[in-house]
This record gives sequence, C-alpha cells and structure tokens, in this order.
Amino acid sequence: MNKLNEKKIIKLFQKQLGNKKFVPEDVEFFKFGKTNCVINVDTLVESTDIPPRTKTSDAVRKSIVACVSDFAAKGVKPLYGVISITLPRKFSKSKIVEISKSIAKAANEFDFKILGGDTNEGKELVIEVFLLGFADDIIRRKGAKIGDLVFVTGPFGYSAAGLKILLEKKKADKKFGEKAKSFSLRPNPRLKFGMQARSYFTASMDSSDGLSTTLNELSRQNQRRFVLTKIPCNNDLIKFCRFNKLNFENLVFNGGEEFEIVFTTSPKNRSKVTRIASKQKIPLLEIGYVEKGKGVVYLQNGKISKIKDAGWQHLKA
Repeated sequence: MNKLNEKKIIKLFQKQLGNKKFVPEDVEFFKFGKTNCVINVDTLVESTDIPPRTKTSDAVRKSIVACVSDFAAKGVKPLYGVISITLPRKFSKSKIVEISKSIAKAANEFDFKILGGDTNEGKELVIEVFLLGFADDIIRRKGAKIGDLVFVTGPFGYSAAGLKILLEKKKADKKFGEKAKSFSLRPNPRLKFGMQARSYFTASMDSSDGLSTTLNELSRQNQRRFVLTKIPCNNDLIKFCRFNKLNFENLVFNGGEEFEIVFTTSPKNRSKVTRIASKQKIPLLEIGYVEKGKGVVYLQNGKISKIKDAGWQHLKA
C-alpha cells in the first residue's frame, strides 16, 4: 500500500471495472432522457479530515460543502441528497441530534432535499454525501483554447494557514487567525457564481485538492500549457508566512481545501464573468492564460518557473 497513492488506486479500479475511456471529472453524469443526470459522492472521515476541536456542526457542513463545490465547478445545482453516516457507539443522543440538525441546516443553505440515507456503527465518525442534479450540458475539464484566460474565484492559502494555526500552533494576529480558521473550518463553495457564469467557461475544475493539482490536471487534459502571471494570494498571508518562516507559495499551490472554481474563458468574456463576480462580491482573480505546450509555469520578470503537481492526495507516500 505504501507504494500506491489515490491516483494509482483509481487506475487499478478502472482496470478491473473495464472503463478504459474514463476521464477524471468533478462530477459523474449520464444521459437521462433529453438532459443529463449529474451525480457526485464525497466522504469525510474523522481521523483524516477533521482537525482537533472542530465543532461537530462545522465538520458536518464541510462534508456537504466538499460535494457541493464539485457541482459549483460545473455550474450545476444539486437538487437531491442521500447521506450515509457511520457513528461510534460512544456518541450521545445530543451529539447525534446535533449532527442531524447540521445536515438539515446545510441542505437548507444549499437548497437541496435530503431523500434519505443509511446509518452504520464504527470506530469513528464517517459521513458520505451523495448529491444529484440535472443539466442540459456539462462543462468539462477539457475545453480550454489557446489564448483563453485563467481565473480563480478567490485567494488561496488561507485554509492551509488555518490548519497551521490549529494543528501546529503557528502564530498570527487575531484578525488573520480568525480569518484563516474560518476559511479552513467554514469554507464557502461558489455555487451561485458557477451557475450564473457557467456559459462563459471553456473548462472548469474544483480546486479542493490544491491549486497545483488543479492546474496540472487542466493542463494535462487540455494538452495546453497554463502560464501564470499572478499568484492568487493576499499580502496578509505572505506576512503570516514570513513571520512563521513558511513558504507562502507552498500554502497557495499545495495547501488544498479552498473549494474555489478554477476556470478558463475567452478574453471577450472577461468583463462578463467579472461583472457576475462583482455583483456577488466574489473576489475573482485573473491569474494567467493558456498557450500551446504542456505543464504549468509561473512567468515573473521574464523568468519562467515550473509549478509541479504537489497538492493533496489520500494515501500519498
């Protein structure tokens, strides 16, 4: 197992299931009459996904956010959900009531209906979220054209900084500390923006596995080079990293769990996506462009540096 990682394990399943044409996407979909049925599943495991002292309500919400964010990247509204929960025997009635209320609250926040689910007993809390929606067409990860612009729906690095504060006791002033922890514990998927701007996307992907992973996957599927001209982070993050002797680029590109949308669009649609973002108070950032070639690079003062895929993977050695 120590020589395998998440991507290699997925390939093993592909081989056994005979799906040679499988192309990784944020959601799965299939024709359903004249439309597409869109589905996705995501799992939250207490020991690997929940930082110590996290509120139960925040953990439950985050399990649903992870699934909603994939729908957001495709601009598809989730309509129905099914939840499977594994509960330790030690959980009290009040704890279970809190979990159920948190599920209901999150479903109301993102406006979908819980159809049902399953309950199990286990050694730790595990929440599996299955969501379903419909769409006439699907925005793929593949579709970016040479000359397209690259956008992200917000700054990166705050979530990773929040975990550094929570888990490693890194120092931060109160304002930054609360901001970073909020990004980590209560992220906000860009569902409304994705739904309104999707017609201008040429390619899109959720960023929760890390910006470097997202950009490299988009580059690989499109067989194009993604050139970054801007690192999407704010000065307060750089200041925090300098004080704690951290590499801010590592937090930005490899931290993960930002739940932003990374998308490409034609230059002629720059003002349109910017206008939609402005109305929703989304801090949209233009970070680069697409050109002929392969890989992801950062262009600064005429110098090019390669951005390697070093984002989050389960079972990574």
